[in-house]
Amino acid sequence: MTRALELIHVSKTYGSGANEVHALSDVDLAVERGELVAVMGPSGSGKSTLLTIAGSLEQPTTGQVIVDNVDLANASRSEQAQMRRRSIGYVFQDFNLLPGLTALENVTLPLELDGAPAKAARASARNALEELQVADHAGRYPDELSGGQRQRIAIARAIVGKRNLLLADEPTGALDSVNGEAVMRLLRAATHRGVAGVVVTHEAQLASWADRVVFIRDGRVVDQTLPPAGPESLLVVGDG
Repeated sequence: MTRALELIHVSKTYGSGANEVHALSDVDLAVERGELVAVMGPSGSGKSTLLTIAGSLEQPTTGQVIVDNVDLANASRSEQAQMRRRSIGYVFQDFNLLPGLTALENVTLPLELDGAPAKAARASARNALEELQVADHAGRYPDELSGGQRQRIAIARAIVGKRNLLLADEPTGALDSVNGEAVMRLLRAATHRGVAGVVVTHEAQLASWADRVVFIRDGRVVDQTLPPAGPESLLVVGDG
């Protein structure tokens, strides 16, 4: 397998002096294409910081972040933005849907920004909405949708196109157990297509879909293990 993501001695510090906070301390993590990794840990342990750094939304204080063999520290801002559009799908806790665009337009936007023809982009977006059973809401705006519907729209936007790395921060937080399992099944299906997945979750049942579970405490990786017996294996990262 080929590595889609590698964190090498990554640390992240906020503030200075008495206000200094070490969100991550010397973290090493490698995720292969086709692998689903779950990261778990208590609130404030650094899980979400790990995800934002892996997705180039934040820069580490020290260490290397390599996505698809590209060292993000040596990439320009425009190159990093292009990487996020083409290679990285991100599911945020608060969805980050654009309120002035319909569900279909929100999912289509990343493809159009990357130069895909409008017709092909809309077809791919509609397929992603159908996979998540929200195609009936394609013409609605985010404020017309429930929290669970907005969550599925956000996941459709993250998986559309040919992404190699999928990062999800509590992707089932707004969903009931049935829809939560459906989302994890979809993420697992993406890894079967060769996508690498890193998912933050606090639910052991959902972590059971992972290939590997990484535990973080106080900004450090303290353990890695196989998931508890479950439907399939998946790597999931908890909130923090």
